[in-house]
Amino acid sequence: MFLITVFLSQLAGNLIFTQALGTSTVFISAKNRRNFTATAFIICIFTTIGSAGAYFAERFFGGYFENFRLFVYVLITGFIYLGVLLILWLASKKLYGRLKKYIHISAFNCAVIGTLYLIHENPENTSLSDYFFFGLQSGVGFIIASVFVSSAYKRLNSSKVPASFRGMPAMLVYLGIISMAVWTLK
Repeated sequence: MFLITVFLSQLAGNLIFTQALGTSTVFISAKNRRNFTATAFIICIFTTIGSAGAYFAERFFGGYFENFRLFVYVLITGFIYLGVLLILWLASKKLYGRLKKYIHISAFNCAVIGTLYLIHENPENTSLSDYFFFGLQSGVGFIIASVFVSSAYKRLNSSKVPASFRGMPAMLVYLGIISMAVWTLK
């Protein structure tokens, strides 16, 4: 049940950001397998480590946490972003050059911030391992959503689809049908 909820929230969030910002991590990663693999892996890292950071932030700030939760979550994500970039740069300049674009589009993705918000709302999460596992599950949910989008991307953008329906309109209908199918599994 949790995986279905995460799948739908990741998909909806990325679609909202597509309309608002003109880009989406899911659509960028769906264009080719190299993008897909790198983006999915990096988002899994961000959701997992970010969830552990959210655990420590909630324990550190206690009752005051509600007042500035978004600010703390953005700081956590920012520190992970800078840390991952620094580690890659120190480890290998060549690897840093290849992966930095995926880190840039993955860091402040709605999947990462959304995971931190969802983890706080789930009363079952009480220990560090619960938070860590929740973040990992969210990353896997993003991978599953990306697989669904990736599998249909070329077909929905082909010349066989009418020009006025090609691209985003076809993708939204496709995702709506997939979402309904997945929702019935609940």
